[in-house]
Order: sequence, then C-alpha cells, then structure tokens
Amino acid sequence: MAMFVPDGARPEEFAKANTASTRWPFLEVRDLLAAHGIDVPLLYGQATEHGWVLLEDLGDVTLAAFLAAHEDRKEELYVRAVNDLARAQASLRRMPPGSVVASRAFDEDLLLWEIHHFREWGVEARGIALSGADRADFDRIAVRLARRIASWPRVFVHRDYQSRNLMVRPTGALCWIDFQDALLGPRIYDLVALLNDSYQSFDRAFVEARLDDYARVAPLDAGERATLGREFDFATVQRKLKDAGRFVYIERAKGNASFLRFVEPTIARVRSSLARLAEDEDMRALSDLLGRVLPG
Repeated sequence: MAMFVPDGARPEEFAKANTASTRWPFLEVRDLLAAHGIDVPLLYGQATEHGWVLLEDLGDVTLAAFLAAHEDRKEELYVRAVNDLARAQASLRRMPPGSVVASRAFDEDLLLWEIHHFREWGVEARGIALSGADRADFDRIAVRLARRIASWPRVFVHRDYQSRNLMVRPTGALCWIDFQDALLGPRIYDLVALLNDSYQSFDRAFVEARLDDYARVAPLDAGERATLGREFDFATVQRKLKDAGRFVYIERAKGNASFLRFVEPTIARVRSSLARLAEDEDMRALSDLLGRVLPG
C-alpha cells in the first residue's frame, strides 16, 4: 500500500516538542515497535523527501469491524489486546537515545490542554456558557487533575490504542497502526483508550476482568492492582472529556460530523467514572458542574 503524506507537520499539541529526529515519527516509531517484537505493518520502501512510503496492505478489517461480525470473539481479542499492551510496555521500558517517543510526554501542560479542549469545544462551542464561578471551578479542577495524572510513573503510550487502530490478521493476531503520536505517559492511559473506547461498549465486569489480565501479565503486585481501577477512572475523566471535545472540534473545524453521535456516550463514560470517584472532592465538584451545564 502506498501512503502519501504531503505535509509532515506535527500535531498542534506537540508543536512545543523540539526533536532532533530527521525521520517521520510514524517511521521511527514503527521501527522501534518492530525491533521489540510488536506487530506493525511491514515497510517495503520510502521516499519521504517526496512524501511517500510503501507499506504492507493490511486490508480493512479493524478490530471494530471484526467484532461487528464476530461479537462472540470479543473477550478473546480484548484479552490479546491487553496482553500485547502489557508486554509492549515492559519491552519498551528503556528507550534508545534520541528516540522521538522519549522526547515528548503526557506532562501537566499537555494533559491540561486536552481538558480545556473539552471546555472549548464540548461546552462553549456548543453554545453553553459557563458562569464566572463555574469557569473558575473548572479551571481549578482541571489543573489538579492534570497534575495528578502527570505525577504517575511513565511508560510507552501509543496514545490512541483502540478498536479502530488495531487490525485483525487472519491468524487472529492484532497489528498496531496510527502510532505516530506515541509518547511517554501513565501505564493506564492506553488501557483507558482500549477499554473505554467510544466505539465499543463494555460493562464494568468486563473492564475489571481485563484490568486483572493486565495486572497478571505486567506483572503488578497486589498493591498496584488495588489502585489500578482508581487510576483507570481518573484517567477516564481526563481522556474522555478530551475525546468529547475532539469530536465536536472535528465537526466544526474540519466539516466531519460522523463523530458527533459519540459525544453523549463519551460524556456518559465520564459520568460513570465520576460516580465511582465521588469520595474525591474535585471529582464530586466536577460531577455537579457537568450535571448543571450538561444535563444528561
């Protein structure tokens, strides 16, 4: 498959990154993953100075598409996806010098940018005005939530590890795609992307079972497993708020309305996590705020 990328500009949220890499991040990350035994598309040729690469044709059977026809294999494939992720994080614990992945991270600034992306697009762009008091409360909560998540230990993060970015091979193996924005961040982040995927639906028992799978393969001790679900909920609040805002942004800025149907289900995932975090003062206040300005 020939891929043409005429514009090598970085995503806007990485504009502050100053990397010395002369290769496309997609190619550099592909090589890094392949070197650590992670299933990624084969590279047959490149002429990046002209905007071209030649890659393995993986077809169009994403995990999302496969499950639409084979619902009975959901558990099998999600166990595999979780185990693949745990092994990848362990294998990539040490980054090679100068790696583009190691040059960028889910730091407090980026996490905060994403939360405010929700406020800007998921709230204000939809004609919902925050009062001065609500805006001040939101800002304070956003800072503390970003600071909390940024303080967690960092590992390799795909950044969008979900059912539309995993290809199902005829063997049942899962091939990773869309990994060019990989960076360092909390171990839970890709699990949130996978198990709170806006394009899939899981009950809490399924999610907890997959977190147990991850804990066994990682491996985590009993104390780490005990805090994993709570980390999952805090990261869900941050990630899914960003996703909800992003879906509106894609429609308003790029003219693509296909993601709008996922806005409310995505916010519903935030509400569920907030309910499980009700003992936390900030999360309780955020739940009350969302209940007032975005009645569900």
